[in-house]
Amino acid sequence: MSSFDYVASPEYVLTLVLQVEKAERPGQTDALETAARTVLAILADERSVGEGEWAEAMRGWQDARIRKVVRRARGAEWRRAEALPGITVTGGTAVVRVFPPVPLDDVPKDLAKLQVTGTDLEDPDELPATADGEPVLWVNPGLEMSTGKTMAQAGHGAHLAWFELSDADRKAWQEDDFHLAVRTATPALWKELMGSGLPVVQDAGFTEIDPGSYTVIADHPALR
Repeated sequence: MSSFDYVASPEYVLTLVLQVEKAERPGQTDALETAARTVLAILADERSVGEGEWAEAMRGWQDARIRKVVRRARGAEWRRAEALPGITVTGGTAVVRVFPPVPLDDVPKDLAKLQVTGTDLEDPDELPATADGEPVLWVNPGLEMSTGKTMAQAGHGAHLAWFELSDADRKAWQEDDFHLAVRTATPALWKELMGSGLPVVQDAGFTEIDPGSYTVIADHPALR
């Protein structure tokens, strides 16, 4: 079982922004899946490793609390956010942009002023069953979290899976456009998964839920 190891280091934050226009709201699960894929996209980006322009910030972030904050934007707010360095990933209905981590007190003002609470979406249709061999991020059925909070937790789950995959498995996932599913586990499945040794996110409890809560389990077939 894996979890985030919190140490006393300068704190960086990775910001994710979800586009939520007045007349066009993305589906809940699509937002969760797109957020997770967006985190993987910045982890795999050449600018995030080696001598890349984001590499130092990524190392500083991953050496401390791997904190992610999800905000929402529309209209001119979204256009200003898009103008900042980052990566945009589009799902079926959801569009999420991720920005390289910065110290907690240095979040760009065009991101810092965006709403961070109150993002609650719904799924318009019944979700399809997951496929054999499909990476799945399983959400704890015993917790109540907003869409924004769950997006951050899905991002954590994808991140933990990335930590544990081999280079070859990372490359294969990237070539598959980081395909994955996010689903809420049944209580029985959650209990089984907790004993599986798969990566599990243990939240620091800054918002919404109690510190130490287990939120997401990353079930990637290469980790079984």
